[in-house]
Amino acid sequence: MFTVYVLFSPKYNQIYIGYTSDLNNRFLSHNELATKGYTIRYRPWVMAYTEEFKTKSDAMKREKQLKNATGRNFIWNLIHEKFDSSNN
Repeated sequence: MFTVYVLFSPKYNQIYIGYTSDLNNRFLSHNELATKGYTIRYRPWVMAYTEEFKTKSDAMKREKQLKNATGRNFIWNLIHEKFDSSNN
């Protein structure tokens, strides 16, 4: 199984979209283990959204869809629903 995931940094209002075959270790890497790369600048991250796929190619296609303008709009709407309402 492969997971497409979206991370959200509430502190910096940033998102990160990726895919992996090991979500727990990948999340740990983004938040603690990695020493270089885009995601270390915007820690801490929270898991905002996930989707599971049977094949790597399907996960890669979905990741690409979420990274386009329509996909990012979809993600930001989810984030606003999920995180803005919890701040009220």
